[in-house]
Amino acid sequence: MKHAPRPNHYRDAWCGQLTADRADTEARVAGWVHRRRDHGGLIFIDLRDRSGIVQLVFDPENAPEAHERAHALRSEDVISAGGNVTRRDPKNVNPNLATGEIELAVGRLEILADAETPPFPVDNGADVDEIIRLRHRSLDLRRAQLQRTIALRHRAIATMREVLNERDFLEIETPYLTRSTPEGARDYLVPARIQPGSFYALPQSPQLFKQLLMIGGMERYYQIARCFRDEDTRADRQPEFTQLDVEMAFVEEDDVIDCMEAVMGAVFEREGFDVPAPPWPRMTFAEAVSRYGIDRPDTRFGLELHDLGEAVASSEFKVFADVLAAGGVVRGINAGARELPRSDLDALTELAKQHGAKGLVWAFVQDDGWRSPIAKFLSEAEIAAITQRLSGSAGDLLLIVADEITTVGQALSALRMELGRRFDLIATDRHDILWVVEFPAFFWDADAERWDAAHHPFTAPSGELSDPANLSSRAYDLVLDGAEIGGGSIRINRLDIQERVFELLGIGPEEAQARFGFFLDALRYGAPPHGGIAMGIDRIVTALAGVDTIRDTIAFPKAASGADPLTGAPAPVDPTQIRELGLRPAR
Repeated sequence: MKHAPRPNHYRDAWCGQLTADRADTEARVAGWVHRRRDHGGLIFIDLRDRSGIVQLVFDPENAPEAHERAHALRSEDVISAGGNVTRRDPKNVNPNLATGEIELAVGRLEILADAETPPFPVDNGADVDEIIRLRHRSLDLRRAQLQRTIALRHRAIATMREVLNERDFLEIETPYLTRSTPEGARDYLVPARIQPGSFYALPQSPQLFKQLLMIGGMERYYQIARCFRDEDTRADRQPEFTQLDVEMAFVEEDDVIDCMEAVMGAVFEREGFDVPAPPWPRMTFAEAVSRYGIDRPDTRFGLELHDLGEAVASSEFKVFADVLAAGGVVRGINAGARELPRSDLDALTELAKQHGAKGLVWAFVQDDGWRSPIAKFLSEAEIAAITQRLSGSAGDLLLIVADEITTVGQALSALRMELGRRFDLIATDRHDILWVVEFPAFFWDADAERWDAAHHPFTAPSGELSDPANLSSRAYDLVLDGAEIGGGSIRINRLDIQERVFELLGIGPEEAQARFGFFLDALRYGAPPHGGIAMGIDRIVTALAGVDTIRDTIAFPKAASGADPLTGAPAPVDPTQIRELGLRPAR
């Protein structure tokens, strides 16, 4: 905190900024009682505000009235105290505090609010059940770690704004109440009292509005945007979240990427976060999935995937033969020299199944072949070919999955990350960042017998739409240590291409007009080439702060269940409100 508070009745200084420079002067501070120590005659109080802690001393000889009142102080009482800033005796200096060279000899004490005994200690880092922390979030927010993280979040957003403002961007708000459009997750719906039976939707992102801003000639837009998705909560996902939303007109991919490298490079540099300086490397989607099984690879360690199709192309082992005949793949990883018990191998098999695989082949390489349940089904030549492809040597554990390509990637990627965590293979002394580019434009949905957009239906394809199976898109994601922290694309700016994409996605002309008519109409009047990106602020701050969940970067998050223990939301509402909205109460 750079500037002293405006002097008033309560304080004229921050607790954490009273240093030896203020010795032999009067000061007035205010805050919460952090700790109280009674040494018989003298009473010591550690007083805390957002800036830090200062030690108060109550002396019965110099200030008997204040000393008497200090006997009643308890943790988290709110007080204002004034007195003389004095130097501590050298043997009592606390080198762990910025204020450790001084103390405030209190002459005046005002108790502003009493506090009951908190349900958990605020003055230390004790592990507290998360539901209790969230239920009493105002107390949790007083803890030092959370205060540092919330302050870090503020600084990161301020830096983003600063860099974008310097580049002539306009910060523009977009609506929270809009109409439901397909964005990849369920919408939160808001019933409209003025039009019974109709609903607003909370935005999953400002996608169409920021494109309309480009069509409207704003050219460079950004927003710290709140977004809402009705999906299951995870460590890196909340029902409501915050993103830096950016859109630019007359740009190509490199323009957006260069701009975002300037923004994020400044954030990382100012927070002392150890990532290489931009420009950051780029990896195609195909390479990422081939080497790591996933489009957001953690490249801080090896255990890369290798294709074994050629090695087992003529295998009579039914699992491999059937998968290859059906157009699937056989891939594996070398987990290194690991001697795991059968229980651990069973757990790895179960992990693979949780990610869609039908099973897991494991094999320990020995000098004379394999120790594996399937060794008897493979020829010596096949075992040698697989071992060579995986660079195996005696003692190594090989893990193999055979299935359709996406399932194999998901299963082996999960196994790779589990092994990386279990055996401390992931580098902790550095951070890796890269762009993933050249995503597929569409994926075939066999159940619905139609194409699905790999990103969203407004992403520009990189070529003609005549061959959607082999068409890439002009999309890009920014990946930090295996977490996607941002993603965007160049958008479709021509009406005919947008209508053709809708057609591929099974959205006919009438449905397209009904759901997106306002946007399609705008495209008729000349849309510039444009593109943008959305950066996940919650995930970025999670990485910067070194915490495990985005819930510890948000002032008032939801619990893992999606509920809010603080307010009790979601909760029933008064039947009168239900009737006013033209709805029937749930039975």
